[in-house]
Amino acid sequence: MKVVLQRVKEAKVSVHQKIVGSIGPGFLLLVGITETDTLHQVRFLSEKIAHLRVFEDENQKMNHSILDVGGSILSVSQFTLYGDCQKGRRPNFMRAARPEQALPLYEQFNESLRSLSIPVETGQFGAMMEVSLINDGPVTLILEKD
Repeated sequence: MKVVLQRVKEAKVSVHQKIVGSIGPGFLLLVGITETDTLHQVRFLSEKIAHLRVFEDENQKMNHSILDVGGSILSVSQFTLYGDCQKGRRPNFMRAARPEQALPLYEQFNESLRSLSIPVETGQFGAMMEVSLINDGPVTLILEKD
């Protein structure tokens, strides 16, 4: 499982020009799931994200988590995170989980974050989405759990 985390001042996702998810300060998460992922990766990364200290304290040090600052999460499924570009000119997506496997894990990931008292908005799984954000910092991290 791979997550691109961006600290944002705000973010939104639209499908067919209709906003389906929107947050203020917090994280935009681009979530990729591979064919070998299980609940183990879901739980590990949701806990890691909830407690990751990337928000600044009064001394401008990254000492606060999203839980500490009361932030929200916009979670967007992103199978292209598992695009392999090593050969040829077209990405190979063979490592990305098929939708019937990825959707339940993606939903469990979001529920796991919600169970930690973090408000979570989402995009629309499998849809063509437009994501807008105001990056904060910028702070962008890649988290991965095999």
